[in-house]
Amino acid sequence: MTIPVEIWHNPACGTSRNALALIRHAGIEPRIVEYLQSPPDKARLREAIAAAGLSVREAIRSKEPAYLANGLDDAALTDDALLDAMLAHPALINRPFVFSPLGTRLCRPDSSLVLDVLPPCDKPFVKEDGEVVIDERGNRVR
Repeated sequence: MTIPVEIWHNPACGTSRNALALIRHAGIEPRIVEYLQSPPDKARLREAIAAAGLSVREAIRSKEPAYLANGLDDAALTDDALLDAMLAHPALINRPFVFSPLGTRLCRPDSSLVLDVLPPCDKPFVKEDGEVVIDERGNRVR
């Protein structure tokens, strides 16, 4: 079964590359949005975060230099202020977000979370670092 899938992708990120590889492994060629070059608008970002069941703070990359440089560790900041910062500095948007008719997931810290929003795939899969995600019997390894 092929379904429409979109991934907010950063090709420099191993987690993002592994999520993309898993999507393709399932026989799906997704719509790839390199969000660093083409960030979403504020409404779409807010919608994506909510659809993934996250708070805005959970969807921000606190390890990015822009996080501390812009005082985003201030717990008093509103969601709107955090969203504005994420749009001004797209590297602050955690990745990869994956969208399918089966749901929305932020596939971090584990790229295999993408399997939650894809049709079942029983072919073995190993991440680029050698970690087995789907074993030789077609079972998801957790």
